[in-house]
Amino acid sequence: MNSFSDAMRTAGCRIFQGCMKLSNYVVPYRMPEYIEGPGSTIRLPALLKDKGLNDVLFITGDSMLRRGLPQPMLDAMNEQGIRCTVLTFDHPDPSCKDVEEGYRLFREKGCKVIVAMGGGSRLDCAKGIAAKVAQPRKEITQLQGVLKVHKKVPALVAIPTTAGTGSETTIAAVITDTETHHKASINDPFLIPSYAVLDPMLTVGLPPQTTATTGMDALCHAVEAYTNHTYNTKLENDLARKAVRLIYDNLFLAYEDGKNLEARQNMQKGAFYAGRAFTRGSVGYVHAVGHALGGLYSVPHGLAMSIILPKVMRQFGSAAHKRLAELADVCGISGNTDAEKANALIDWIEEMNRKMDIPDKFDVIEEKDIDQIITWAMKEANPLYPVPVVWGRNDFRKLIHSIMA
Repeated sequence: MNSFSDAMRTAGCRIFQGCMKLSNYVVPYRMPEYIEGPGSTIRLPALLKDKGLNDVLFITGDSMLRRGLPQPMLDAMNEQGIRCTVLTFDHPDPSCKDVEEGYRLFREKGCKVIVAMGGGSRLDCAKGIAAKVAQPRKEITQLQGVLKVHKKVPALVAIPTTAGTGSETTIAAVITDTETHHKASINDPFLIPSYAVLDPMLTVGLPPQTTATTGMDALCHAVEAYTNHTYNTKLENDLARKAVRLIYDNLFLAYEDGKNLEARQNMQKGAFYAGRAFTRGSVGYVHAVGHALGGLYSVPHGLAMSIILPKVMRQFGSAAHKRLAELADVCGISGNTDAEKANALIDWIEEMNRKMDIPDKFDVIEEKDIDQIITWAMKEANPLYPVPVVWGRNDFRKLIHSIMA
């Protein structure tokens, strides 16, 4: 790719992003109402009853249901006279098929509200179902992209059981095409949940490795949103900084001691803030490549974010130094220049990965798939993501080679 083509691609992306920045001022971004604290899930049914939301489609995981994690809330729903239809799945990522099944149940059972308990997969599935309810004549793949829902969706309640995805406060629902295995997002402000429940008790039983990778996913949201900065208002910048500091102070504590409720609650709040920050601020190339790897190889999303985040930030080089240095300042990481502070922050991310036994490369990427990974990543990211440096195919190839075992 010659320099003229690079310049034209960059100019095209920046013009698009400038238009998006202006249009964002009329998009109805908001924060979900939320309740928090140990045991807050049990308070949810009374809230639903007060709102007249008596017919629930409840989405969770098979294993979560077997462990009884949702049972106290389901018992409280029963006591409130709330009818509840349960949909479960245990595979890592929601598919178009899962969404269609949820939509069928929602219509057949006369549901009025969708409640999801779980990680990002369950929450995203709920949002996908809500989008399908709003646009029943469209296929899920037709709703993937930006601002394609266009209609009010049923009330959504998100109950995260990890502190990472931020799906409880975002416009995005990542759904995998059943046929092609391609992961893509439905992005629409109508998908921001009506309510979120931040109950740290739900995260106490997480395996340490899940705590680690979901926590790094939350960090990735905050870092990418902050280094993008084009679409941000003061709110998104403030939330990203708060999220990074909460994660810096609490992730390893939660990893080492899963019963530390204060650290767990702070991680949930950090994930919530980071989710709201990237809802407007957007993610970047870490997510674009990670989604492609998840679709091709079923790489868990949090693991992909953990490995790719420091590599992308280093490859951005000086274009990201100022914003990364500001995040280093928030965390109390020292350095004499922006470059030193930025690299020290990236060093800390890599150190955290090592301390939490997260590898620094993938052993599943095959050379024959690299062109497909690049094509999917570029389609997702350019021109939408306002990254510090606009990449072409050679830049993506360089990154992918750096993360291959």
